[in-house]
Amino acid sequence: MNAMAPILVIGIGNPGRGDDALGPLLIEALQDAQLPGVELLTDFQLQVEFALDLQGRRQVIFADASVAAPAPFTFSATVAERDASYSSHALSPGAVLHACRQIFGEPPPAWTLAIRGYRFGLGQTLSPHAAANLAAARAWLVPYLSGEGGPLSGVDHSGNGG
Repeated sequence: MNAMAPILVIGIGNPGRGDDALGPLLIEALQDAQLPGVELLTDFQLQVEFALDLQGRRQVIFADASVAAPAPFTFSATVAERDASYSSHALSPGAVLHACRQIFGEPPPAWTLAIRGYRFGLGQTLSPHAAANLAAARAWLVPYLSGEGGPLSGVDHSGNGG
């Protein structure tokens, strides 16, 4: 059995809803980068079962589309918290961290990469602005994941991504 990668990146979103595909598309772009020590997962939404995937990690990044983030993206620390999504079929990143804490103890340090999206209608394609924001997010994230950009920390990166 392979050893667990110390870094986990989870891309969240629905590829059939326009810019909501940004999380899964980032995961595809990161797969092409073949980053050692990084495991990549994707799903339409976060479920409580993702708490199992956090166990034993050094750090976790949740990547998702956002209608509220400034372009091109924000990168901010995520804390464990019980929120309104806790009893829903889809959880927030903070609720997944909270579930991890309840089951296993303190969760790993985590961040949310919120990539600015613009259109989320069923059957829509990725908008040109969202595609540009995705490229900027990938260009910023790959050096960090490969160790070239320095260690990831709890520092807030917003607006221009760093």
